[in-house]
Amino acid sequence: MSWLEKLDETYQRCARNPRFVGETKSLLPISHVTQQAHVEIVLDDQGKFRRATVLPKVETILPATEQSAGRSSGKAPHPLCDKIHYCAADYPKYGGQKPGYYAEYAEQLSHWCESNFSHAKAKAVLKYVSKGTIVADLLREKILHVGDDGKLVTSWDSDAPEPDIFKYLAAKKESGVTVRDQGDALVRWRVETVGIPLSATWEDQDLMQAWIGFYASQKQSRGLCQVTGEESMLADQHPARLRHGGDKAKLISSNDTSGFTFLGRFIDADQACGVGFDVTQRSHNALRWLIGRQAYRTGDQVVVAWAVSGKQIPDPFKNSHELFGIETQQLDVEPALQGDVGQAFGRKLAKLIAGYRADLGSTNEIVVMGLDSATPGRMAITFYRELRGSEFLERVQAWHENVAWFQHYSKEIRFIGAPSPRDISEAAFGRRLDDTLRKATVERLLPCIIDGQTIPRDLVESVVRRCCNRVGLERWEWGKNLGIACALFRGYFTERSYQMALETNRTSRDYLFGRLLAIAEQIEDRALYLAGERRDTSAAKLMQRFADRPYSTWRTIELSLGPYKTRLRAKRPSFLNEMGRQLDEVIGAFNEQDFTDERRLSGEFLLGYHCQRQALWTKPDLGTDEEDSDE
Repeated sequence: MSWLEKLDETYQRCARNPRFVGETKSLLPISHVTQQAHVEIVLDDQGKFRRATVLPKVETILPATEQSAGRSSGKAPHPLCDKIHYCAADYPKYGGQKPGYYAEYAEQLSHWCESNFSHAKAKAVLKYVSKGTIVADLLREKILHVGDDGKLVTSWDSDAPEPDIFKYLAAKKESGVTVRDQGDALVRWRVETVGIPLSATWEDQDLMQAWIGFYASQKQSRGLCQVTGEESMLADQHPARLRHGGDKAKLISSNDTSGFTFLGRFIDADQACGVGFDVTQRSHNALRWLIGRQAYRTGDQVVVAWAVSGKQIPDPFKNSHELFGIETQQLDVEPALQGDVGQAFGRKLAKLIAGYRADLGSTNEIVVMGLDSATPGRMAITFYRELRGSEFLERVQAWHENVAWFQHYSKEIRFIGAPSPRDISEAAFGRRLDDTLRKATVERLLPCIIDGQTIPRDLVESVVRRCCNRVGLERWEWGKNLGIACALFRGYFTERSYQMALETNRTSRDYLFGRLLAIAEQIEDRALYLAGERRDTSAAKLMQRFADRPYSTWRTIELSLGPYKTRLRAKRPSFLNEMGRQLDEVIGAFNEQDFTDERRLSGEFLLGYHCQRQALWTKPDLGTDEEDSDE
């Protein structure tokens, strides 16, 4: 029950925090839900109809009971704002296809208005709905529409423009035909009173408090709340609609009293799980607010991280550029400073984390929570961690430092840092991967970020393999995957201390083969540029084969360089001499057995390849006798 306790504490601390006042998605009061309203009816304080309008997709706060908040169908009306087939007494008269629940709606609203917690606006609504003219008034205002038989139409077959109400109602398929039931239109109320500027019932705090007081007075089930440890009014049902307005899945549910829910261990549901009504309302409202405000989503999967105090924290699911704005233009890095690029990034990252640490403090509690549902009605907590603020920031900093590399997402987005889990999943399995695989990948990466665990080896290998298959990727996608593959391999082998710069003293076989491939590619690329040709080099085409059989493939690549060397010898001799010198230097660094070894290369060769390319992008001082100044 610790997650309920943390959410309840979050609600109570954030509800009083002025930083969140005025947000579009605010914390809901207890006994209230948000739903999309379709029609707005304006009344005067005596319950007389004035006008009505059709609403676009607008979320509206409305009073609710435990039963109505979690209803899927049946007799569970909201107490004030509800769908037409609940609140309109004349709905059946116009051929309404849904069951009418006006009697239950009016009875509940009457009990409220007759209690000590009544409110003038609720009384005005009761006076109006008691007349039984809602559908008739909306037909007169041309909000709803009937056919020649006088019944509400479910589809618009006329040549006239489709009415607005049909644009916003949810469509359903019946016998292959798309239908929209006008009885599903949800009505919200305005009550205009002389001298009172606030007419919207969904914004009236006094009205909200009146309903909260009345509903609390109707609760009779008391018992031990297992969250607070105190005796209080217990919740009969727990809220749904956590991830979105149509979400029916619940975290706590015990409505199957005739099945095997209790397995013979308890007599009733409260013995298995007793949660106070106020606690569950505040906790679920806080969770709903956090999900809508800052959650990471993939289909039905939701992961949210927050500080219980309401302080701002770094989002662990963003890449370094989105999270910190750390960006560097790779072409501007001088050769002499390339060895300091990783250190410079680390220093800047440490300063940014220190800013969060100063605001957050070391004792603030951070919660990371993952939710997912296998069925439409049941939701589970798939990941849950409670950490101190300092511990959370240390792990986020470690992730962005260990998995940092040159990232080239596009011409505009180039930075040094860590990729996001979404980017990693796409690099491993392609951009068209389904939600199930994406969710599974994110779940596997969560412990790596939050708990500091090692990145799964098969995930690293998958990204490396796709990156080697260069001809199967678009140019921009391959450049993005190259940076992600290098980042993951570097993060997996943190003990090897790879630098984000060319390491000329690193003589491992895979690293040196990567350097050779980059130099060969540079030679052919420069020759093609001089000839005005735009096509892939042999090194790019043979990259997959080179990763599988490096020695034999290198012989093929080296032989193919002959014509290009001849062209460069005539037009760029100093460049060719420099490339030849670097080739000899790299080949001379091999052990004889390593150079002729045909074993498959690991992802380390991508690090050598990428670092060598970085070094070659910065033009060396080759003289200006034959170089074009604008090349």
